[in-house]
Amino acid sequence: MSEGKIDKKLFADRKRTNILSEPEQRFITYLLPKIPNWLSSDGLTAIGFLGSLMIMGSFLLAEYVDRSLILIGVLGFFVQWFGDSLDGRIAFYRNKSRKWYGFALDIIMDWISVVFIGLGYVFYAEGDFKYAGFALVALYGWAMIISQLRYKITDKYTIDAGLVGPTEIRVIISLVFLLEVLFAKSIHYSVIIICIALFFINMGDTKKLLEMGDERDNAEKLAKQNLEK
Repeated sequence: MSEGKIDKKLFADRKRTNILSEPEQRFITYLLPKIPNWLSSDGLTAIGFLGSLMIMGSFLLAEYVDRSLILIGVLGFFVQWFGDSLDGRIAFYRNKSRKWYGFALDIIMDWISVVFIGLGYVFYAEGDFKYAGFALVALYGWAMIISQLRYKITDKYTIDAGLVGPTEIRVIISLVFLLEVLFAKSIHYSVIIICIALFFINMGDTKKLLEMGDERDNAEKLAKQNLEK
């Protein structure tokens, strides 16, 4: 395979609609052959979790040492992306895929990572802004639940909310970290804006989810009626 060409088979198990999907998939396709054989998919999952701990640590360092150290979180998001994006793909690439094991592990680790990152923000935030950290974790959890229910109803797995997926969220929050270094405490207002955006995205996705559930109910009822005739 020539460099820069996407191997569509590696990404056939999930539909991606996010803005950065094409360059992201090209980069993953480029990286996969370069992953050493001793590094397993579980090892990459662990690397992704290490990235989450780095992000939490960046909040603690920014609070107790120096605000500029929050930029360690940007590196943490890259490490998290590297592990989280390549763990499942490397299993496909090596023909060692464990669909349901990998699915369960990804969901659990994603949730644990979000909780740790949210906890880091709570340590960094002042006063009532701490509640924004709780709201962000809750709203991201809501988005995760929607993705799992969508999979259950449609049998198609997607992790994106329209044009925005986990990669775009990492980029946005990394920019928020940079803005925080330039303008102290701006992160609190950025988190509130992200929470508001997530709320409306989740509301729209919930509406679509219920409509898909209703369509599937009607289709199953019709199929049952046809069998009974």
